[in-house]
Amino acid sequence: MEMEGLRPIRVSKEDSEDGQPLSPIARMFHQPRSNVYIIIIMGFKTPINPLAFKASLRHSLLKHPRFSSLQVVENDGEMRWVRTEVNLDNHVKVPVLDPNMEFPDKFVEDYASNLSKTTISMSMPLWDVHLLNVKTSEAESTGIIRIHHSLGDGISLMSLLLSCTRKASDPEALPTIPSVRRRNPSNYGGLTYWQFLLKLWCWVLLCWNTTVDSLISLGTFFFLEDTKTPLKGTLPLGPTPRRFVHRTISLDDVKLVKNAMGTTINDVIVAITQAGLSSYLNRKYGDDEKDNQGGERNNNNLPNNIRFRAALFVNLRPSAGIQDFDDMTRTNSKARWGNHIGYVLFPLKIALRDDPLDYVRDAKVAGDRKKATLEANFTYLMAKLARFFPKYFTNKISCLPSRTTIWFSNVPGPAEEISYFGFPVNFIAVSVYGQPNALMIHVLSYANKMKIILSADEDIIPDPHRLCDDFQNSLELMKNAVITSKKANPQLYKQRSNM
Repeated sequence: MEMEGLRPIRVSKEDSEDGQPLSPIARMFHQPRSNVYIIIIMGFKTPINPLAFKASLRHSLLKHPRFSSLQVVENDGEMRWVRTEVNLDNHVKVPVLDPNMEFPDKFVEDYASNLSKTTISMSMPLWDVHLLNVKTSEAESTGIIRIHHSLGDGISLMSLLLSCTRKASDPEALPTIPSVRRRNPSNYGGLTYWQFLLKLWCWVLLCWNTTVDSLISLGTFFFLEDTKTPLKGTLPLGPTPRRFVHRTISLDDVKLVKNAMGTTINDVIVAITQAGLSSYLNRKYGDDEKDNQGGERNNNNLPNNIRFRAALFVNLRPSAGIQDFDDMTRTNSKARWGNHIGYVLFPLKIALRDDPLDYVRDAKVAGDRKKATLEANFTYLMAKLARFFPKYFTNKISCLPSRTTIWFSNVPGPAEEISYFGFPVNFIAVSVYGQPNALMIHVLSYANKMKIILSADEDIIPDPHRLCDDFQNSLELMKNAVITSKKANPQLYKQRSNM
């Protein structure tokens, strides 16, 4: 199947990075304990034609300098981009598969997991594609794209992916790029005097929160570690093989909870995460208690005062959300390609709630607090300063998030169904491996669906599918609670949905 009207990616001569050094953040993703790769799993509605797919790659990915450049280590230890000729046969893998295999879903999952046991040779550009023409419960075929994180962050790569797609309903139209509006403290109604006071208060709050959060980040850098739980590995934790599992939930259900509670989609996602992790850990602690005492486990087995944090990655570009690819590759653009990310240490409340909507309320309070801080800019600055102290700080900073329990990332995907190089896409699942944590949670929206994707160290989390069940059940409980509350007080929820 060939892609009609596929436009090649345009990169100007000024954007050539030949001979340029890697950024500090890109170097960080090469550290021994944080050698991170991004995995993009796409399920297609039709079988894949490998020849057509490779031909499309030649007119898209290969037009981008980073996908046709080596990362060469100089004598002084500096890593630089060096252009090279790309042999697509070395990058595109098409294994011969039995179309009638007994457990195709398990095969695809194992295939992706086995990729996490390997790295890509530095003698070639650090990406490859694996085309699996085998029918699973979710797709007629599966494509797995593996990219080293030094080539770009989630926003960059999602912009690149969308530039290679078209709307499934219109082969000539680019997909709708999700938009994200950043808060502007000056946009408040009322009198000018009150606007000034409110803006002043916001700046005072921003400075205070940034100071506190930066000190906590420094404390975490040296000694402050999360509570040891069944989800946390023992430091030092280096790259380990991963199991990639994903679960589809309804975006409409998420929006139902969001509108009823007057929050954001991000707040609901964090709430689902807190509720699911709490259920999972409660069961784990209950199993341990039952094994130790030989009796039945209690309803609440969670220890008190668990310090449980997520290293939540934040896009630091002036323009929020997914950007147009041509804009990202334009000189002096505010939405530049690369790794323009920092992270915040986001506290998650691990507890059992009688009212599942309390998880949403907790998430909103914590989310509003983290929106009023420049902690992500501080951690980004720390990574940039590490280049001046490479023997100590670079490795330390790359492992700083490992003192938290999980990594977390939420990236918006296409707003409608798409085709990739002409092949209609049924789902997209994005994850990473090589990180110094036992668990990474990605959330990605696609059309009217949302994927929760886990990258789990099986030695620490042997049952990641159970954790997916907990996330799905948590959303169901929240949705049912909203429906019940609406029936009891319809006027209140009508007012919230109109806010």
